[in-house]
Amino acid sequence: MTTILITGANRGLGLEFSRQYADAGWRVHACCRKPADARELNALAARYPGLAVHALDVSDFAHIDDLAQRLADETIDVLLLNAAVYGDSAETGFGALDYRRWTETLTINTLAPVKFAEAFLPHVERSRRKLIVPITSLMGSMGDNRGGGSILYRSSKAALNSAMKSLAIDLRPRGIGVLILHPGWVKTDMGGSQAPTEPEESIAGMIRIIENFRPEDSGRFLNFKGEELPW
Repeated sequence: MTTILITGANRGLGLEFSRQYADAGWRVHACCRKPADARELNALAARYPGLAVHALDVSDFAHIDDLAQRLADETIDVLLLNAAVYGDSAETGFGALDYRRWTETLTINTLAPVKFAEAFLPHVERSRRKLIVPITSLMGSMGDNRGGGSILYRSSKAALNSAMKSLAIDLRPRGIGVLILHPGWVKTDMGGSQAPTEPEESIAGMIRIIENFRPEDSGRFLNFKGEELPW
């Protein structure tokens, strides 16, 4: 069975990824920090026998290593790194930056996806698809930054983009692809109710891109419509 592991699966994009992949008949390892509170995700697990829910705090790298060990016999075709936090707030802009929160944002948004890629590299390498998919943001683009602000979030996603671009080059000889995707501005808890894109549309678009992945696509920065984005 084709298998995907999804982080941040309890709500928003991660929940919709879990729903659509489970509905397509994939084996889904859905990870979130507090499964007991993940009502909608648990409902999916009850509906789809191929969906397993795992407790995971991505900011705790020992938890990542432990999960990789517990799934040591699993083959992961697609490692989908979706867990993220926004970090910024109206009270903590430039001049009042919260450096502890900035460190936490970088840990979750930048370091954890790279740690995941390291810990689960054997699982991905022995699969048929061999694909790592970090979910990033156009807000991490330096070329597109015309609005300023959101220093914590922008910097964490810019660093993620840079790390994953390098990872795509480093892993190419091993046949592993890295597809860097921006979901658009989506109606989620993070995106807010004014966002123009529904989660179903964004996720369906990204799944199409994943399904049509070619080796030459590795290292590309694309939105959910498949359009190339500026770094």
